[in-house]
Amino acid sequence: MSGPPFLPFALPDIGPEEHRQVREVLDSGWLTTGPKTKEFERRFAEYVGAPHAVAVNSGTAALHLALEAAGVRAGDEVIVPTYTFAASAEVVRYFDARPVLVDVEPRTLLVDPDRVAEAVTPRTKAILPVHLAGIAADMDALGTIARRHGLVLVEDAAHSLPSTSRGRRIGSFGDLTCFSFYATKTLTTGEGGMICTANEEWANRCRQMSLHGISRDAWKRYTSEGSWYYEIEEAGFKDNLTDLAAALGLAQLSRVDAMRESRASIARQFTEAFSGCDALEPPSDAPGGDQHAWHLYMLRLNLDRLNVDRAAFVEDLRALGIGVSVHFIPLHLHPYYRRTYGFEPDDCPVAHREYLREVSLPIYPRMSESDVGRVIAAVLGVAEKRRR
Repeated sequence: MSGPPFLPFALPDIGPEEHRQVREVLDSGWLTTGPKTKEFERRFAEYVGAPHAVAVNSGTAALHLALEAAGVRAGDEVIVPTYTFAASAEVVRYFDARPVLVDVEPRTLLVDPDRVAEAVTPRTKAILPVHLAGIAADMDALGTIARRHGLVLVEDAAHSLPSTSRGRRIGSFGDLTCFSFYATKTLTTGEGGMICTANEEWANRCRQMSLHGISRDAWKRYTSEGSWYYEIEEAGFKDNLTDLAAALGLAQLSRVDAMRESRASIARQFTEAFSGCDALEPPSDAPGGDQHAWHLYMLRLNLDRLNVDRAAFVEDLRALGIGVSVHFIPLHLHPYYRRTYGFEPDDCPVAHREYLREVSLPIYPRMSESDVGRVIAAVLGVAEKRRR
């Protein structure tokens, strides 16, 4: 006997405009970095309110190039919250620099500015806050710390399109802001990323280093405007975005606000349903009227009210056909960071404690009202079945 149909944890929202834009690129004969990528950069910069935007092939590449432009080098330190995905800290290791992992605030799971302030040393070069799940970190407090010590703020905004802080879109302030367009994000290009900055020198550096360190606008050498001659000015990387991916991005950008509102509507339904259950703790909305992107709906379990741990709760949901995940296993718990830097679980006690009770639920525009109802019924059903 087969079980209930499986509801995936995430699905991209692809429609007629995405198909049209991609066909246009295919018909043009220009598939790699070119005019569509430049148009995507311009429109994205306008949308978030940034003077400069540089499109690259992943959010990880965006972070790497941003840190390179900011001058991170071997022996430097970069402060990173432990409650994040692998990329946030691994890009620091690319430079043989040290990621200094710090704890997070218990309610939001965003980096704790007090822990950041304590972690600053003479070797610190940058602070890399993560706007987790689509809610902005405390940029006022972090900016004050950065200015006091002459540090660069490189924002990991992989989850945060289109979030706001103090009424402004993430990407419009801070030194360098890095977005991801991975398949699960509100705006997707399959794989892709963007670096936003007000610093023209940094933008030019990111653009040059994203394409082998070749002289500016090297992509034009195969157009009527270009020349066969180019110069390698630095030992760069291969991080450029293709026009095929940019075409998806342009179509998605035209719908990003509607897609965010769909996510927000689902989040409101989840929170209303779960708020009456003492075994469940819904996530916070953005403070002060700011906009939450709702990339993730990070439900937490009150384990003292349940007779199972998080792992068993997740298995019960999956048995009901609900695709769920966990965000994130804190970096200081992973073998590499424990082996390399000697971290113990209690070094970041808030992150460790909260990770053990976090469950991420499906939240994406393609979910129907029936899908949302299934998730709610499954979560409440498991919570009641497993009540202590």
